[in-house]
Amino acid sequence: MSEWKKICLVTDIPVLGSRRVARARGMDVAVFRNDQDGIFALLDRCPHKGGPLSQGIVFGTSVACPLHNWTIDLEGACARAPDEGCTPKFSVKVEDGAVHLDATELATLALEQQPVVAGPASKEPTSA
Repeated sequence: MSEWKKICLVTDIPVLGSRRVARARGMDVAVFRNDQDGIFALLDRCPHKGGPLSQGIVFGTSVACPLHNWTIDLEGACARAPDEGCTPKFSVKVEDGAVHLDATELATLALEQQPVVAGPASKEPTSA
């Protein structure tokens, strides 16, 4: 039996938008809301180059990654053809207008995934 953690209200997530959920360990989780009030949760990392899916555009049951416009299916958590790859998906429950995520998944799922570091900070320091 799952233990559910209340994250927010459905109305706290913009229609066709998202909200990020920080975790004690691991990358953030992106919680999405579509125009039919469907709620979905994925690791906030595109399987292509690690783009922040929470900053993407939601349409139907998909989100477009803001970096390279890959389309990620919110229900299956995988890229749509011709692109390939998947991102971890988190279980969601909506009850009385509140969004809940599985507490065990939040604590254990995809902890090995690392955020992408871009720009000058991504370069290894050079030795003099």
